[in-house]
Amino acid sequence: MGKEIGIVLVSQDEDHYPLSSKLDFDSTNNMLEYEACIMGIRAAIEHKIKVLEVYEDSALVIYQLKGECETRDPKLINYRRLVLELIKEFNDITFYYLPRDEN
Repeated sequence: MGKEIGIVLVSQDEDHYPLSSKLDFDSTNNMLEYEACIMGIRAAIEHKIKVLEVYEDSALVIYQLKGECETRDPKLINYRRLVLELIKEFNDITFYYLPRDEN
């Protein structure tokens, strides 16, 4: 009973690199959003990308990562902490909320 997550890295030349993964643990939708975000950030790090724009269709996750919303759910605190640690690898990273119907 796993849930699938997916991301697409898009280069400056508009090349698309889709990635997906199956998660085999109980998770909330917000946990899945963080898992996908982390997967994309790690893929960017592996490709030695130093400037990254992250588009996410979860307003909660984006606002938490930008520090505009407090992370109260104990299940999400470590996810946010991990993302904040990973983004130290970039010269510049920007998070954007992208409504699901525009994703």
